[in-house]
Amino acid sequence: MADVFRSQLLAGKSAIITGGGSGINFAIAKRFAAYGASVALIGRTKQKLDSAAEEIAKTGVKASGHPADVRDYDALAAAIKAARDEHGPIDLVVCGAAGNFPAPALGLSANGFKAVIDIDLLGTFNTCRAVFEHLRRPGASIINISAMQAFTPMPLQAHVCAAKAGVDMLTKCLAIEWGGQGVRVNSIAPGAVDDTEGMRRLAPTPEIREQFTKGVPLRRFATKDEIADLAIFLSSDGARFITGAIVVCDGGQSLAGLGVNVMAAVQPRA
Repeated sequence: MADVFRSQLLAGKSAIITGGGSGINFAIAKRFAAYGASVALIGRTKQKLDSAAEEIAKTGVKASGHPADVRDYDALAAAIKAARDEHGPIDLVVCGAAGNFPAPALGLSANGFKAVIDIDLLGTFNTCRAVFEHLRRPGASIINISAMQAFTPMPLQAHVCAAKAGVDMLTKCLAIEWGGQGVRVNSIAPGAVDDTEGMRRLAPTPEIREQFTKGVPLRRFATKDEIADLAIFLSSDGARFITGAIVVCDGGQSLAGLGVNVMAAVQPRA
């Protein structure tokens, strides 16, 4: 009975996920499909998208890949339109394309800073703006993938903190502007998530990983599936009166400045 309920929860709905070929976003795509939604994956690498879509399609759910860089509005809009043509009006959107690398502000070039702002913040705006006309309204849900860096300042993460803070404020503004048309916009702010490219960059050694783990009150990293579970809730009718929310899923890592303490412990001293 539980499996039947699960497969019907999002039945008849269609989803677009940017950055959907890997990591957290691919986990969300697979979870959407498990709950009955068809999924369109958008990302820069066609081969990765095709492989991800093929894996999802094996479960009997319609899935497709549409290559585009979220920084290129025209290319992204064309990919979204192609997804809409294939899957029908869009019910669920996850803006998950992101970039991250540890770098001190004085070691960060203007281009490096801009790259993260463009992928995370501009890419989120571009996706929301381009997808709006294709949304099934009322009833559509947009989830922006943020991070605890949006509200917890961290050394080596000035570019990411700035980008994700912008994503969260954009989320709130769009929730106000689009609420009257029945479009909900929320953010998920994960902390340390296991088996992701971001954490492999931020915690490249067992010693640094141990430092991160000590800074999480629950004493472990999140799994990708746990973030996907939260995305399912925010996309479901159970969250139909939730919009403009920044939902933190970090095991308590951001409490009392723990994120600052962990990053300060692992950055090189002058």
